[in-house]
Amino acid sequence: MMYHTSLIHIILEPVIRLVTARGDGREVIMSPLFYLISVLFLSSICGANSWSVFKSSLYGLVECTHDKNANMSVDEVQIYLYDFQNQMNFTFKIDAALDGITSQYNLDVSRRLILYVPGFKSNIYKPNEELIRQTFKDVKNIYLIMIDHSAYTNGNGGKVKSYERSVSYAYYIGKALGQFLAGLHEKGYPTKNIHCIGHSLGAQMLGYAGVMYYNKTSEKIPRITGLDPAGPCFSNALIDEQIRSGVADYVEVYHCNAGGLGTTAVLADADFFFNRGRKQPTCLHSVYLSIPGYGEYESAKCSHKACVRLWAASVGQPNWYLAWACNTYENFQAGSCAGNQMTLAGYWNPGNATGIFYVSTYGYEV
Repeated sequence: MMYHTSLIHIILEPVIRLVTARGDGREVIMSPLFYLISVLFLSSICGANSWSVFKSSLYGLVECTHDKNANMSVDEVQIYLYDFQNQMNFTFKIDAALDGITSQYNLDVSRRLILYVPGFKSNIYKPNEELIRQTFKDVKNIYLIMIDHSAYTNGNGGKVKSYERSVSYAYYIGKALGQFLAGLHEKGYPTKNIHCIGHSLGAQMLGYAGVMYYNKTSEKIPRITGLDPAGPCFSNALIDEQIRSGVADYVEVYHCNAGGLGTTAVLADADFFFNRGRKQPTCLHSVYLSIPGYGEYESAKCSHKACVRLWAASVGQPNWYLAWACNTYENFQAGSCAGNQMTLAGYWNPGNATGIFYVSTYGYEV
């Protein structure tokens, strides 16, 4: 038996209230995360589709604003510059980064500049950030810049409230990044050598950064790569609030948890779907998956984070990954799109393919 999501919430409301009741008769406000897991658990008993309920419940929990007139300060954002070839690194707050880098360090403008912007609840010491450092440390003729915006995007205050707060800062952080890169350009760093990569909320920030860079320089960043751009508060927002075609010369987006923590919007020059783009193979064997409700939540987190690992694995593999243009994953699996346009997905994507592409990571060592 399948229940409509809104009906499930009505049926479950008395149960939720019972769970949150105190011994003295007063009701305690349930945390949004516990509410989400409770809904998933109880809806699984009702026979509802857990993915549909998860998506509906998650997107219904968050209420965000995209206010571009709030003039919010982001001066605590940190810029980390890594020169692996010379075993040097520098750290500056964003407002001081341009002068600090250009006055203390002689940048080699022939090198590529890789800018990485992480997502919600990240910081420079998290596993995915360390993965990016390790991935690029042996790549020749590049600088790596990593952003730590955790002063504004941490989990303090509860997951939902802190996410809503983080979204409100996304425009201002992206704007500041665009201004920083434009400042480097003014100091002589060529636009053609810049490649920006963002995960989750960081990918959405880069949409704003690309626009700001163009407004300041009249040039577009050559490539912006979005790794499972954040979905909640963005998928259904106005297009100007999302990473999209036009914010760089070439915008590529990789989908790993579309409809969950990642966006469903297909707005880039090229949208690549890893393994359908919803659940990743390495996230299907967790012990948590056997727990009704909690399994869907853990699977979403795992698949969302996996996008960084899958993309980063291609940096050292010039032939990874083969991707085919296709209208549906079912047709891709059936081989119906084998004669369609083929390209490489990942770091070595040549940047001339447009449309929707599907990628299978089976057979690759990831």
